[in-house]
Amino acid sequence: MLKAISKPAVKLVERYLPDPYIFVLLLTLIAAIAAIAVERQTPLAVLRFWGDGFWNLLTFSMQMLLVLVTGFMLASSPPVKRILQRIAGTAKSAGGAIILVTLVSLAASWINWGFGLVVGALFAKELARLVRVDYRLLVASAYTGFVVWHGGLAGSIPLTIATEGHFTADQIGVIGTGSTIFAFFNLAIVVCLFIAIPLVNRLMLPDEKDSVYVDAKLLEEPELSHTRGTRPAERLENSIPLSWLVGIPGLLFLLDHFFLRGGGLNLNVVNFLFLFLAIVLHRTPRSLLISLNEAIKGGAGIVIQFPFYAGIMAIMVQSGLAQSMSEWLVSFSTSTSLPFWSFLSAGIVNLFVPSGGGQWAVQAPVILPAAQALGADISRVAMAVAWGDAWTNLLQPFWALPVLAIAGLKAKDIMGFCLIQLFITGIIISVGLVWF
Repeated sequence: MLKAISKPAVKLVERYLPDPYIFVLLLTLIAAIAAIAVERQTPLAVLRFWGDGFWNLLTFSMQMLLVLVTGFMLASSPPVKRILQRIAGTAKSAGGAIILVTLVSLAASWINWGFGLVVGALFAKELARLVRVDYRLLVASAYTGFVVWHGGLAGSIPLTIATEGHFTADQIGVIGTGSTIFAFFNLAIVVCLFIAIPLVNRLMLPDEKDSVYVDAKLLEEPELSHTRGTRPAERLENSIPLSWLVGIPGLLFLLDHFFLRGGGLNLNVVNFLFLFLAIVLHRTPRSLLISLNEAIKGGAGIVIQFPFYAGIMAIMVQSGLAQSMSEWLVSFSTSTSLPFWSFLSAGIVNLFVPSGGGQWAVQAPVILPAAQALGADISRVAMAVAWGDAWTNLLQPFWALPVLAIAGLKAKDIMGFCLIQLFITGIIISVGLVWF
């Protein structure tokens, strides 16, 4: 049944879903028109919101570009390639490859979202070299694992409200991760998704006549040369000690960060880890630079599109549109149904404000007073917003850009499969938030 349903969904998306750049242009126009029509903002005010906020994600854009580049460099190093090849070698069939890549992506995304995006895509490429399997579904399976990130160890909303002095601390106090990430209802949702998502992906596997395969030779990485050369410059480019004299201190810094200072895992730390592991494991600067030149080719979408999303977020927040959407959806809630409507509202807002932390800043002033007035469970409502933010990433191509860049595909190639998962995971999460 899922195979039959996914076939028209894939064709529909392939026909009508534009390139993510076109998608972000359309979202910009929709947000601007809605701010004028609904919030009664003047065109000049909306123009100023958009222009003033256009560069607000520059730091984040660079972080995401580095997630792509450093993750690629790490995975293309000889030791990591051998590990990925060994794990990929355990998949003996197309169905096995789909299940394996989904589970790897789910586990990596639950640990850290940036780690999950890169590992899932790179592992999908490795599997495609060894197993004859529909490449679109393979990459889509890697991306669907990303849906669990906000219920995992790096979830920005549960980590924010667990931090002393967070911006709503006077209102709700500090809520530990035992009531959010490690609460029974959240762990139950995660376990159900770990079972359902791989199974659904496997059941969507197209027949051979409908499958799209990729030539394994096209996925091969360039051979990395380790010849020493004769010129002094060539010797430096191929110097192992030079790489290790810089790379090993970087790893020692991370040991100090985690074990002596008790530091946590965030996007900067993940990028630092990827980069310095890549420096050490590539052994020579030349090997690292060859890998870098390959990695950077896929970053164009991130560079050009993220500023537009920053502008959309500014329109949504500054005009009051995001707050109005949230207020309307929670206006008819009860203490029992509030988590569901919070989840749904977060999913809709996420299409325009694809940032977990930014979304909580927008929705917390609406959601939290409603929860307190209705006597709803604050931690459950907060996790509902977190899950809503993660859920519609299956429809929003913003977060798929690094995956697509690594895999060499377009959004329309994978979003048909993701659309099926959107409905199924939405049911599972909704039931979990209300009934578990």
